[in-house]
Amino acid sequence: MDKECTILPIAELEGHEDRVWTVAWNPARPLLASCSADRTVRLYHYTQQPEGSASPYSFQSNAAISTEHMKTVRSIAWSPSGQTLATASFDSNIGIWEQTSDEDMDDDGTEASGNGDWECVTLLEGHETECKSVAFSSDGSLLASCSRDKTVWVWEVHPDADFECLAVLMEHSQDVKCVAWHPREEILASASYDDTVRLYIDDNTDGDWFCCAALTGHTSTVWSLAWSPDGRYLASASDDKTIRIWTRPSSQAHQWVCVTVLGGTHKRAIYSVSWGPGRSGSGGWLASTGSDGHIFVWEFEADTPAASPKYSFIASLSAAHGVHDVNCISWCPRKGHERLLATCGDDGNTRIWIVQANV
Repeated sequence: MDKECTILPIAELEGHEDRVWTVAWNPARPLLASCSADRTVRLYHYTQQPEGSASPYSFQSNAAISTEHMKTVRSIAWSPSGQTLATASFDSNIGIWEQTSDEDMDDDGTEASGNGDWECVTLLEGHETECKSVAFSSDGSLLASCSRDKTVWVWEVHPDADFECLAVLMEHSQDVKCVAWHPREEILASASYDDTVRLYIDDNTDGDWFCCAALTGHTSTVWSLAWSPDGRYLASASDDKTIRIWTRPSSQAHQWVCVTVLGGTHKRAIYSVSWGPGRSGSGGWLASTGSDGHIFVWEFEADTPAASPKYSFIASLSAAHGVHDVNCISWCPRKGHERLLATCGDDGNTRIWIVQANV
């Protein structure tokens, strides 16, 4: 069956000297960040080009942040305001970065290029070994981190770059690979080498965080998590070469169930999933990538019962980074740029793609 869309390459971003682990689009500004085993973070500024140009976007390398982490920078995350960047490192620490100057800042700050100095304003310590993932909540008031030490930490964000640890959650029995916040509620998800996904909420009576659900079904490491834009679904990607889609039949209870399994596409471990808004009127586009170097995209229908999602396979691409593993995939969250897709891999590069409907 012919696919509805095509994944087209528009830019290859170089600069890192080792494998690139994670890419993260700034939610408020035209910036893309990448982090690497070379212990740096690189920032790229992008602009949309006039119709008829050779490429619909241009990307420019603007800054390289020498993070001073002693080991690999494994994960990065922007705050919702786009003003703060968190870095999670194999040295067990989390860096909090803010820009101290930007010569190209617009009056409203929304079109800042990312030029200027970036300063580590806080270093969060506490994990005993490698930090694997970091994520801000949708309102920016909370930060989550996870580690090879089997723990998930929840931090409260205060003014002046002050962070307070609210909880250390020890529900997993193995290395925790990923954390992801629900887009509309204070629900935190974590994925682990123990093949499970855990969900956490806080107890409104005493403020203590606790595990409200354990999602089982994967038969190997769960590497990545992605919430649908409306928060109805959670996608989990695994070493077992499947993506599971979870939902809760009732919004009043935290009894999450698997409603579909996407399999038969990837030939090796799936390392990353990302759920973007997709086309107007859709329920979002879900993209995946992994060890086999393939990219796959599914489109979910809107306004369908949560327990019976409808979706179609709309695009695919092989050898996204040549013969190398692809470690991360991410949709651009900024309005008007939702068709932009970024990937990064063991080749040390970040690649930018655009998904276009076939005529």
